Amino acid sequence: MRLARAEIDGQVVSGTYDGECIESEDERFRLPETDLLAPCEPTALYCVGRNYAETLDQMEYDRPEEPDFFIKPPVSAIAHHDPIEYPTFTEEFTYAGELAAVIDERCTRLSDGEVPAAIRGYTIMNDLDALDQQGRTARKAFDGSGPIGPWIETDLDPRGIEMHTEINGERRQEANTESMLFDPYEVVSYLSERFTFQPGDVVAFGSPANPGLIEPGDRIEITYEGVGTLVNEVVPSRA
Repeated sequence: MRLARAEIDGQVVSGTYDGECIESEDERFRLPETDLLAPCEPTALYCVGRNYAETLDQMEYDRPEEPDFFIKPPVSAIAHHDPIEYPTFTEEFTYAGELAAVIDERCTRLSDGEVPAAIRGYTIMNDLDALDQQGRTARKAFDGSGPIGPWIETDLDPRGIEMHTEINGERRQEANTESMLFDPYEVVSYLSERFTFQPGDVVAFGSPANPGLIEPGDRIEITYEGVGTLVNEVVPSRA
């Protein structure tokens, strides 16, 4: 089942989405994918890096002994089909296509086995990175740095699904989540020892190999099997 959000007549509505309509409280609202909002309102986006073996080889990173994480603020989240503004402060702007879980309830200190019941479902995140900035916060935690969407898929086992990323129709990333060093349940459990999750929080599980540079005019399409495709276009900064 797909869960989505949209603004209709000045009001935000959420409910199930069939590709044409959102159904909420016995009402149906017809709207295209391009009108969807971000599928949740996170208090934080918890992001794991260095979680695919191929990425470690490509970037010459050491294999982490436990999940390596950082946090993006709520202002990072933008929606499916929202424009990505090229930041004024970087000359090396990169994409990274990631599977992400959306937390369904306030929770902490979860075992691996308790994780599935605490997850509302799965969506897609693009971990945008101003690569030439100093430190992860400066590189990754800015306005619009975490496009998420297009919706939340509730019926999904996140282990062993295919993904690919295309830039202007050219395939740049291709992998399977079985190649993760730490699977999604392990990651959520690990982070829940350190943070109390709130409903709508996002946990992203890292990018496969070949994250790369993007420029204004580029169209980014990130697909995860069983979830859908997150689409955004890079535009020049309005500043």
